Amino acid sequence: MLQKATLQFLASLKKNNSKPWFDANRQKYEAAKADFLQLTQTVLEGVASFDNSVQHLQPKDCVFRINRDVRFSKNKAPYKTNMAMYLSKGGKKALDCAGYYLHIEPGAAFMAGGIWMPMAPELKKIRQEIDYSFADLQQLLKAKSFKQVYGDLERSEQVMLTRPPKGYEADNEAIEYLKLKSFIAQAPLPDALLSSQQLATQIVKQFATLYPLIQFLNRALDHEE
Repeated sequence: MLQKATLQFLASLKKNNSKPWFDANRQKYEAAKADFLQLTQTVLEGVASFDNSVQHLQPKDCVFRINRDVRFSKNKAPYKTNMAMYLSKGGKKALDCAGYYLHIEPGAAFMAGGIWMPMAPELKKIRQEIDYSFADLQQLLKAKSFKQVYGDLERSEQVMLTRPPKGYEADNEAIEYLKLKSFIAQAPLPDALLSSQQLATQIVKQFATLYPLIQFLNRALDHEE
């Protein structure tokens, strides 16, 4: 579970996103950060019990900084209004492997898994795996537990090509997945769960549901050209 003070801090930060306010409330931030690191440790131990690729990680390897990089953004707010972790075999900075993501933000919390906007070499490998092993992808996406929690991979306009990618025909049975530029499954977390004693247990359970997808994507990414 997360302490209510942690959630209150994030809600207040959303209304007071400035350095003077943050500095005045740094002690509350440090307490919230410690609370989130403890949750990360618990979730990490749970995930490591079924996915040994993350067994070497420490919470600090998985938790993102709260400071925003505003150099190239029109939004100059200095701080993120969420706390987030990413569990993958390469840690939070790995861009070439799939993993599990948790986003804690009052009113907008969610969990997700997969790989976000992979670079061209990784994207090519994933598309090849989908083309060669579409039956495997269909099987894991049609699993009852996966459909109940996540439904399907995200297929919004932002993450899909309008036409088939180069090298693939429009009548390919996997074309709707081959057109993806991002391979993410996502589910919301209700606010009531955030301060529940069942929070970590539920996150680990739903990350376990994502494990076959993570395996599928990392199998593709581990292939040598």
